[in-house]
Amino acid sequence: MLNAFTLILCCQLAGELIVTASGLPIPGPVCGMALMFTGLIVRGGVPDNLGMASDALLSNLSLLFIPAGVGVMLHLQLMSNEALPITVALVLSTLITIAVTAAMMQWLGRRTGQGEDKGRGDA
Repeated sequence: MLNAFTLILCCQLAGELIVTASGLPIPGPVCGMALMFTGLIVRGGVPDNLGMASDALLSNLSLLFIPAGVGVMLHLQLMSNEALPITVALVLSTLITIAVTAAMMQWLGRRTGQGEDKGRGDA
């Protein structure tokens, strides 16, 4: 399992290096996740040890939010000064995420043929 955690961290590091070197406007971990996703597609699946390591991380995901919560509490005054832009950004990003997810589900449903009514007889 140590090899799997090392692979996850190396993908994150590679993403950080690519973003820093190229100046891309995306977070390094997102770029690293794309690298890992591409590698898993090329490989044709998720290795068992990587699956177990990611399951362990996901089962303890709530612990990873503690530093963010501490940061919010530490900078509560700053966040209250910027409440309107933060609220607008959160609402817009949520709506965009819902719209993109819905569009992707419709596209994938049509592509796989699951979006069609097959002989239901609905009027």
